[in-house]
Amino acid sequence: MSKSNSSGRTKSSQPWLHQKSGVIQEFGTVKQFPIGLSYDARMYSCERLSRILADTQMLYSLYKKSHWLMRGPTFYQLHLLLDKHAGEQLELVDTIAERMQSLGGVAVGDPRHAAEITSVPRPPDGVEEVPAMLSRLLEAHELILVDSHDTAARTAEMGDDGTNDLLVSEVIRTGELQCWFIAEHLVDTPLVHV
Repeated sequence: MSKSNSSGRTKSSQPWLHQKSGVIQEFGTVKQFPIGLSYDARMYSCERLSRILADTQMLYSLYKKSHWLMRGPTFYQLHLLLDKHAGEQLELVDTIAERMQSLGGVAVGDPRHAAEITSVPRPPDGVEEVPAMLSRLLEAHELILVDSHDTAARTAEMGDDGTNDLLVSEVIRTGELQCWFIAEHLVDTPLVHV
């Protein structure tokens, strides 16, 4: 049995399916939150974080692709390492998106949107040799790290300590550590000398 509530709508356990809505906040805008930062500081941080977020989403995808398509004698080790790194990048995606939301912005949430604004080059659809896959990961990391260093410095100047801390403590430190692990796999050093 259905019952009416105080607004006159009938209460029911049936979900209201196929709901539609107009956009209530446009991408590239920030709403006012009482967080002690100017509109300009919040707007700047969201603009810069949008690209870092899109690039990080692409890096996550590159890690998963390389994880799935790994080949050769170090398959097992790299398969596990790349999956671990992918998981860490996915955590960064969530953290960056939540920072944008806490600044009053709109996070890049659709992979098609991320693909439109990323600076990370698209990989081939097929399988590359292992050194090329690893080099592609390092190049994507460097794009993100260069952008993150610059953004961190500028957000610090604007008084956005939260964004600066996120970039330095999480994005940059994670990226640098992952670069080290990947780059060491590209060193041509024999296990033994004969």
